[in-house]
Amino acid sequence: MNGRYEGLRSGQVAEAAGVNPQTLRYYERRGLLAEPRRTLGGHRLYPAEAVTVLRVIKTAQRLGFTLEEVADLLETSRHRHGRHDAGLQERARAKLLEVERRIADLQTVRTTLQEALDAGCDDLVSCAEQSCCPLPFSDTR
Repeated sequence: MNGRYEGLRSGQVAEAAGVNPQTLRYYERRGLLAEPRRTLGGHRLYPAEAVTVLRVIKTAQRLGFTLEEVADLLETSRHRHGRHDAGLQERARAKLLEVERRIADLQTVRTTLQEALDAGCDDLVSCAEQSCCPLPFSDTR
């Protein structure tokens, strides 16, 4: 293959990373993925590393990082040229605290919903008028 055409096409990158080609363009627009070179015919050609970057983005999203946070992590990593102190440890600790808070909130919601089921709540308006209703209709609970 001629050196001018080395690289992976959009479909190849998307398939290897488990995303669709529209996702590639979206990540390019967001600055998460560098804009690829193009062939003389206008086809996008991505370096093989694009697959790794896409996998990193998807994994970070599954771990609860927003695309803005992922962009920041990627940018930090690019500026530190592969050093191990790219900020992930600090950000992972902060994300873990956020996740633990969300879990605590969800456990409270779960407990309240179970109490509502146990109390036989079937109508929100009627239930709100009952002193035995466990649902937090006011901020005083």
